[in-house]
Amino acid sequence: MSDNIDWPAIPFGPWKDTCSALHLYTQIVGKYRLAHTPWVNHSWHATLYVTADGLTTGLIPDGPGVTVQFDLQRQRLIASCSMGRSSGFPLEPMSVAEFNSRFKETIAALGGSPEYHARPSELPEATPFAEDTAQRPWDADAVSRFHRALVRIDAVFNEFRTGFLGKVSPVHLFWGSFDLAVTRFSGRTAPLHPGGIPNLPDAVTREAYSHEVSSSGFWPGGGGIDEPCFYSYAYPAPGGFAQQPVEPQAARFDQKLGEFVLPYEAVRCASDPRVELLRFLESTFRAAERLAGWEDGLTCATGRKGLPRTVR
Repeated sequence: MSDNIDWPAIPFGPWKDTCSALHLYTQIVGKYRLAHTPWVNHSWHATLYVTADGLTTGLIPDGPGVTVQFDLQRQRLIASCSMGRSSGFPLEPMSVAEFNSRFKETIAALGGSPEYHARPSELPEATPFAEDTAQRPWDADAVSRFHRALVRIDAVFNEFRTGFLGKVSPVHLFWGSFDLAVTRFSGRTAPLHPGGIPNLPDAVTREAYSHEVSSSGFWPGGGGIDEPCFYSYAYPAPGGFAQQPVEPQAARFDQKLGEFVLPYEAVRCASDPRVELLRFLESTFRAAERLAGWEDGLTCATGRKGLPRTVR
């Protein structure tokens, strides 16, 4: 498997145990943000964001004001507050219980209140964090590669995001399902979601899917597909959506997941990964938009650096 400095190889198998650990660690940090932040539509107040160093919560209104960052290049968890103090610890082999304990100590040292729902969400097994004492590995090289991939993906997702005048989400990482996502909204309400996601209140799911969407994202693997993949789905899915021809050729509709998927490997090995990924994002959105009859005028030309959008 050849490597690409900009789009590194991130096969899921070799680092799946480390990926599982990182997933649970982001849940702990994300739940802290969730517990201290007023609710924003579709749970946007709980997510993490890609930075040049790793993943961040942004500013959390707890105590003096706290920001938490996973520095995935230097392999550290760092928290800082508005009083000029910072604290943290190395990201290394440990148990979830140990990470949870270290994190609480870190937040308390900054004057924050480390109180949150202390068990996993959206996973079949919800062992409380404090009771998950199994030793977890930490593959620092794989984590660094994963982060470098996220940086490239985040840039393309943000470019795609600019081509829509209607309501559109930030590009953000949902720690429940551990995916980087961006979502466009038609502006119409959606049928009540059936819920049923493991260890997630139906009220949360139904609020998240209160309005009609076309959503795209990226998984590192797991959750029904054991390779890093891009995805795209519509809710509610319009009739004939699964049969729509989309690009590029490597894309397919996964009947089990109910979504279009595109292997990360097909993108990173393309002559122009950015263009290849944009083809997938645009073609799957167009299929959803066309079949569901979204209002005309919601889409626009992709944003360009330094050029205000022409309005007349």
